[in-house]
Amino acid sequence: MSASGVDIVTQYLSFKLGEEVFAIDISKVREVLDFTTVTKVPQTPDYMRGVINLRGGVVPVVDLKLKFGMEETEKTVNTCIIIVEVALEGEAVVLGALADSVQEVFDLKAEDIEPAPKIGTQLDTEFLTGMGKKNEEFVLLLDIDRVFTSDEISLVQGIGETSAEEE
Repeated sequence: MSASGVDIVTQYLSFKLGEEVFAIDISKVREVLDFTTVTKVPQTPDYMRGVINLRGGVVPVVDLKLKFGMEETEKTVNTCIIIVEVALEGEAVVLGALADSVQEVFDLKAEDIEPAPKIGTQLDTEFLTGMGKKNEEFVLLLDIDRVFTSDEISLVQGIGETSAEEE
């Protein structure tokens, strides 16, 4: 227990990208969808897979594996799209993040979170809030608000708005 007598517990949604397990604060997750048809938008970065129609709204879909320098996400029976809300300059932006599979929602106490490792200058760990320990295994805790730069989010917003106007 902490000094105030109250443990701070946060819920996370864990998911796999390749062999690595990542997690996002559940408060940033709107829903999880089965993989669906993604409409490619020309002249966008590789990690921008396209857009989907979500209840009449256009939602950009990003391949986190490509964003993190991994192999492109392959469609399997477990592939899903995690709909997240990203904060940009005080505004909420909705986007979809491709994941190989979703694992579970779990609780993590503040004392079970280690700071993100500083691994030289080659790897940017700014997008990690830390490393969570769950069942003696590490989970990479993503700060989804820091995964994308404001320029990238603006691009994503523009794609959603352009595609909506075309429909």
